[in-house]
Amino acid sequence: MEATRETEIPTNGEDQSWYLFHHQEQPAMSFSLTDGCKKRKRWPKIFRLQSFADPGCPISPSGPFRDNVRFFLQEAGEPEDYTVLGNPLWSTFLIHDKSNLMAPFYTLEEEVYNSSHPFCDHCRCVGWSGHFVSKRRYHFIIPMDNAWHKPLNEEALDNQSHLLHGVIHCNGYGHLVCLNGIEGGSKYLSGREIMDLWDRICSNLRARQIAVEDASRKRSMDLRLLHGVAYGHSWFGRWGYRFCRGSFGATEQNYYEAIETLGSLVLDEIVRDLSKTKYHKDIKQMIRLYRDMSETQITTIRELLRFMLTVKSRRPVSKITITCSSGSNSASASPSYSTTTFLSRNSTKQALSCSRSDSMSKEKSARYKKFSTAVVNMDSRWPTRRLEFAAQVIVDALKEDKATKSGSSGMTRQDVRDAARLHIGDTGLLDYVLKSLNNVIVGNYVVRRMVNPSSRILEYTIHELGKGFKAPEAEHGVMTVADNPQVDSSAAAAASSLTPGNDVYSDVVYLYKNVLLGYPESEAVELAVQTILDCRHFVKEWELRDEMEQVLTFICRLKPNFVENKADLKGPTCGEIVTVPLHATVRDLKQAAEAALRDTYCIAERLIVTDIKELMGVDDSEVIFGLIESGVKLCIRGISIDLCTPLKYQGGSDNWKVRCECGAQDDDGERMVSCDICEVWQHTRCCGIDDTETVPPLFVCTGCCDSLVPPRIESISYGMVDCADAFLVSPEATHLLEYGYGY
Repeated sequence: MEATRETEIPTNGEDQSWYLFHHQEQPAMSFSLTDGCKKRKRWPKIFRLQSFADPGCPISPSGPFRDNVRFFLQEAGEPEDYTVLGNPLWSTFLIHDKSNLMAPFYTLEEEVYNSSHPFCDHCRCVGWSGHFVSKRRYHFIIPMDNAWHKPLNEEALDNQSHLLHGVIHCNGYGHLVCLNGIEGGSKYLSGREIMDLWDRICSNLRARQIAVEDASRKRSMDLRLLHGVAYGHSWFGRWGYRFCRGSFGATEQNYYEAIETLGSLVLDEIVRDLSKTKYHKDIKQMIRLYRDMSETQITTIRELLRFMLTVKSRRPVSKITITCSSGSNSASASPSYSTTTFLSRNSTKQALSCSRSDSMSKEKSARYKKFSTAVVNMDSRWPTRRLEFAAQVIVDALKEDKATKSGSSGMTRQDVRDAARLHIGDTGLLDYVLKSLNNVIVGNYVVRRMVNPSSRILEYTIHELGKGFKAPEAEHGVMTVADNPQVDSSAAAAASSLTPGNDVYSDVVYLYKNVLLGYPESEAVELAVQTILDCRHFVKEWELRDEMEQVLTFICRLKPNFVENKADLKGPTCGEIVTVPLHATVRDLKQAAEAALRDTYCIAERLIVTDIKELMGVDDSEVIFGLIESGVKLCIRGISIDLCTPLKYQGGSDNWKVRCECGAQDDDGERMVSCDICEVWQHTRCCGIDDTETVPPLFVCTGCCDSLVPPRIESISYGMVDCADAFLVSPEATHLLEYGYGY
């Protein structure tokens, strides 16, 4: 081994990361990035990933986010010579200490006035519909490894495969859109490293609140349920993210009570309750095994899961190879627990089941068309690239589901739709593409749609080209499916066998499915599980920092003046942070608040501040120091508030109402249906419409039925009808015409 030589590095108060990187041996990929940097007119700004956004690196901000992010771009960002959808872009390079690779970190400033999506769907779903629309939002993006040497394209803002994508409005409220670590496809960065970086960025720029929709999964397990039971919080909880909002009327109290209900399940009672099940012996053996391994007493399932998620496997995991067609799938599981990703990808691939092979072998040779060819002839209002992108998102969801499942079942239409909604918010686009995905080729996969013989439910499945499927030959864009050989039954049986202690994470999956999801005859456990799964929105809040001695800091909330219509404004807004020096007067505070609100919100473009509620009667020339304390919230009143602009609230200008029997009063991102009479939205699940069912063309809520239809109606055809609900679905439209309803 060659001796290393220390190099003296000149220090002129500047960041030396580039010098360190340039004077040490680099992997091949780093050289290609370095060569690309040399083509730039100016050297890029480079920092170490593990220390980037620490205090003082690259900035030590003291003001509000809107000012800090500008200073951040000035000090840490290098402007790119291209734009994304007309929005300016800055790049920073981050060196990974372990691999010495450089990862590009992009910051994109999106002007809301020029955006095709001025309203924020994330704000609406997390409960921030009443926030004023901010003028700018900043996207922070680290692309996937294989795109580090490529510029961002126009689909970058909708792409869910980035290692990191966070967006923060200029008022300091933002969202973690996606995070993908090792299991999400990255070769170098783990989910925990990326999450640490994101948390440092938010702290350094002084974000106020950051929300995340936790849809993370690992081996078909929802981690908000697994980690909730094991640790009392979601995976994001280790960075300070707490309950923000529940769907279907779930409250914070319901959430924490559900966690306590599940976490406090006693293991001995679990073994007793599962005594009549087929997996009783395995679970009893598993509990005894991990109790023997632990140095402390394990009594509850929370203690058991927490121990299992931290312990390493006793012995190496044996790989099981299943031969199918001309290829083979290797099923191997990681012996240790690794950090999850926002949208995780399971590394274990299960083979097709024998039943699926049987059904395929009996089929005649079928014809398939490429989706890229078929989409050209579609009469659609969406461009071709959007349709192809949506199809690829759906295929990715099917691939992930297939990798996490054993057996022949596919995904129902609603499951596919829900998974794709994590990446695409346009439900109309998803419905259109799902309707078109039948016997088509997308990328290297065939998408098929068939009825499950056991459940009688329509399901979507994918099959890889080359494994029983032949590529198009005779006709352009058309392919045929060949007979699929049988799967080795002995290998399949070996793959499904369970040996407690052989693979810790397989044991966790076994407990998750058979205890948490399959607890026998316990309404309390079932309700607690559903409550936790219904709580997906979490938020981290940074307290207002009032640490500068020579500065006064206030949160200024905008209110209309008494001469304007107060009814046009919703509840209290988030306000804006304003700082003034100690010797500032009331007039100075008004001017500072006016400038801050004008710079931040579309509604305050021409705002003129007239009064401060807490300083009513105080002359404008008075010094505010000693009159009010620093850090308090102030009510700002003014004129020329643009109440007519459509860019008023993040929830949009629609006057739709949500009033569901579960208690929901606002859009929570779940599937809903609108009554055709009162036009009030309710959850389909709460109305008895299963997720696999389509919404009926005519829907009347129970309240409208009760008010329109008498309690008892005598009909010649139907006799005495006791409930108005019988009129919701009528086999003959003329029956409703008889009473003048719906037509």
